[in-house]
Amino acid sequence: MPSQGYPRQLRLLTAGDYRRVFETAVFKVHGKGLMALASPNGRGYPRLGLIFSKKNVRRAVDRNRLKRIVRESIRLQQHRLPSVDIVVLARRGVHELDNPTVHRQLHGMWRRLEKEARRSSPGMDLPSQESGDAGRER
Repeated sequence: MPSQGYPRQLRLLTAGDYRRVFETAVFKVHGKGLMALASPNGRGYPRLGLIFSKKNVRRAVDRNRLKRIVRESIRLQQHRLPSVDIVVLARRGVHELDNPTVHRQLHGMWRRLEKEARRSSPGMDLPSQESGDAGRER
């Protein structure tokens, strides 16, 4: 079973990492109140960066709640995602969504990102299909 932790290696840590994703974003997926930009990284695992501005999510408690939910979602889905650097941006109104709705939005975004990565880059580092998902690709 793959590790389910959220170590430093799974995070975008420097301004250069974020800049590279913004300049070379190949994938763009939207959810209600959230948007994710992604760029292939060649590392063999996904990395995550978060941008939740005060302008879009006023209260710190809401920003922190949303960040925790996104990190948890990535932690649980990291074995399914392609090797990309992902920047998740908050849009206005996302703080009004409850936790289960945000989880559903993120799950759908990660599925779309995985599907787009498979379609556009057949040679990209993608995890193999698990036995429950075999043959379900459309």
